[in-house]
Amino acid sequence: MAQRFRSSLRLGLGDEIAMGPGKAQLLELIRDTGSIASAGRRMRMSYKRAWSLVVTMNRCFREPLVAVSRGGADGGGASLTDLGVRILADYQRLAALVEASPELARLRGAAADDTAG
Repeated sequence: MAQRFRSSLRLGLGDEIAMGPGKAQLLELIRDTGSIASAGRRMRMSYKRAWSLVVTMNRCFREPLVAVSRGGADGGGASLTDLGVRILADYQRLAALVEASPELARLRGAAADDTAG
């Protein structure tokens, strides 16, 4: 059985990964759940790890991608900022373009499969 040649788009800023597939998934889940903790749990990661990824993303862009409100009587929450919504959509479109590109198809065609040893 041949292994599938995978692609993974990661965008860096200095030594940090500003956006990648895991961060995009985290943004999607924050958007859907309204919570960093819930998004992290769905990804099977600790709140500390999810928070760290949000901090990195917010630091890598001129404006935050995620807005956070502190807990209290009504509870806290998180949501994507307007920029966060745009960055997530742009990243998803760019990743889809890479996935559908003829260059990636050629790379896949040239990849060894798992029976090649």
